[in-house]
Amino acid sequence: MHAGMRVRVLFHANCFDGAASAALFTAFYRDKIDPAAEFAYTGMHHTMGNPFPPGCMDAPENVCVDFRYSAAPELTWWFDHHVSAFMSAADEQTFAARPKDRFFFDPGSRSCTKFLVERARAVYGWDASRFDDLVFWADIIDGAQFESARAAVEMAEPALRLMAWIEANKKPELAERYIADLMTKPLAEIEREPYIAGPLADILGKHHGAVEVWRRRAQADGGVVFADVSEDGLEAANKFIPYFLHPECRYAVSISQSSTRTKLSIGSNPWSTIPRSVNIAQICERYGGGGHPVVGAVSLPAGQLPRAREIAAEVVSELKRAVEAEVAAAGR
Repeated sequence: MHAGMRVRVLFHANCFDGAASAALFTAFYRDKIDPAAEFAYTGMHHTMGNPFPPGCMDAPENVCVDFRYSAAPELTWWFDHHVSAFMSAADEQTFAARPKDRFFFDPGSRSCTKFLVERARAVYGWDASRFDDLVFWADIIDGAQFESARAAVEMAEPALRLMAWIEANKKPELAERYIADLMTKPLAEIEREPYIAGPLADILGKHHGAVEVWRRRAQADGGVVFADVSEDGLEAANKFIPYFLHPECRYAVSISQSSTRTKLSIGSNPWSTIPRSVNIAQICERYGGGGHPVVGAVSLPAGQLPRAREIAAEVVSELKRAVEAEVAAAGR
């Protein structure tokens, strides 16, 4: 038996869609390219400047899914759907020259997982029907297609609890195990695995605590809810909590921090009936961040809390002006 191709998969870390995309690319590659391929995974984080560390593309095949584009010649496959995918116009020009059967981009897709499956089916004839449930939930989660803020916050479905787990996980080896499980097991079965179920109880307890922290910290004014949770130990929280607590608000801005970064998160209420006028990804790009038109983030180095608060004040003011214009345009 021949030795399989070595494949390095770079994926959006701490993200349900990122892990699902990594799992489905692996399944696709083994089904259609090389059944004996050997895979290794690296979770990627958005940072100021180039997020790709030296040496991260160390295999004959280097794949990046659900994350920014890299002009590095070592990159051989790419699937993404983020509006802020390109770090520069020069990078975007190199993408235009890449092989069209290996480099795929669609900022209109709600999830990278579903986009990957659709392109692999269209270009390679890949049948991914065995992953229909995973694709369904990745599209719901990354596209914020929940029926209500309560459903998103209460997390009654296994997929939503797995979302909470991957967002909180700090062990790369467990992320790799999770990606492997996504290829072979139903979501409800994965949730019962000891490496998931063990920490999940604590994660869900912290989630309920985060709701209470937001309840104390949130300041809702002019259609925008803001919370500075940087001193509450919340490195990450369910992004739908603001709209669960303040359904009248159009946008949410928050500040959090960890030992490695200070983060500004910006989102829009997916249940609002008034059309959104701002592109949140573009707002984040002005400060070195990125994301989607409906949600994004700016990551600053650890210790830059004063700068994060300055940015937050600017963004909140901008969003309040946008809300005023949106409400006026809607005649309300």
